[in-house]
Amino acid sequence: MEYTQLGRSGLKVSRLCLGTMNFGPETDPSESFAILDAAQAAGINYVDTANVYGGRLGHGATEKIVGDWFAQGGERRDKTVLATKLYGDMTDWPNNGKLSALNIRRALDASLTRLKTDYIDVYQFHHIDRSTPWDEIWQAMETAVAQGKILYAGSSNFAGWHIATAQAEARRRNFTGLVSEQSIYNLITRDIELEVLPAAQANGIGVIAWSPLQGGLLGGVLRQQRDGKRRLSDHAVQALATHRDAIEKYEDFAAELGHEPGDVALAWLLHQGGVTAPIIGPRTQDQLAAGIRALDVKLDASVLARLDEIFPGKKSAPEDYAW
Repeated sequence: MEYTQLGRSGLKVSRLCLGTMNFGPETDPSESFAILDAAQAAGINYVDTANVYGGRLGHGATEKIVGDWFAQGGERRDKTVLATKLYGDMTDWPNNGKLSALNIRRALDASLTRLKTDYIDVYQFHHIDRSTPWDEIWQAMETAVAQGKILYAGSSNFAGWHIATAQAEARRRNFTGLVSEQSIYNLITRDIELEVLPAAQANGIGVIAWSPLQGGLLGGVLRQQRDGKRRLSDHAVQALATHRDAIEKYEDFAAELGHEPGDVALAWLLHQGGVTAPIIGPRTQDQLAAGIRALDVKLDASVLARLDEIFPGKKSAPEDYAW
């Protein structure tokens, strides 16, 4: 396993981040434990979750599964860089969502209880809160750091200017601010190249890419359909129709390279400057093994150029749309 520092922090994380969103609604606790054990055995030390994960089992169910895994002992918690998130409404009662100082305090304590731990390594804002000032947010986070309940702060789904504003306000308070940003990023969806990626790099923030296979579209979907192994949702069918020509070229190119399409998609992210790690969200141990396999895929300049031809990316703003 390869490791790198998370942004400008001294924290070392694996080049793959294990996402847990499927734990509970799609993967039962025993299989979730097995995936977590296998990931740790493979050297993955970075585990990501959120307080709203749980699907049909209800908010908090996924955090509870991760906490029950920690409770088995065996240095599971000590070997894990644990990241979770807050923002989404946990109930329909006021102050049980977003980033007020009150909710940060309540949500953090509730996550700590479910996760059966006394601190969070990276506590992340799942979304920008347009109604709470940064002075209030950072004061609450500073308090949590002083209490030893969190070590670092991260963001998710922020625009470039959100990142710049957050960091400027943190510097004004002599606070570290953000060390990571989670954004959707893959060969098909490359919007963060405009401003989010440059803003993150300029501010020393590591980018964690979620949906690296664009909901399975980059995982060999056409071949799976031909083999009768995959049925798509209505949304996925529409997305496939939009990108079908490019995906067909992509799958053919992956075959020329002798790699699985999903492996190439993950490897491409690992070759992008500013990307700390893609998040893989396996439902099974086989899917975990496939994600780990991508670490051995090396793409040279000519391959990267061909992928850019198939899926044109963005130039940094403003050059993408102006001189």
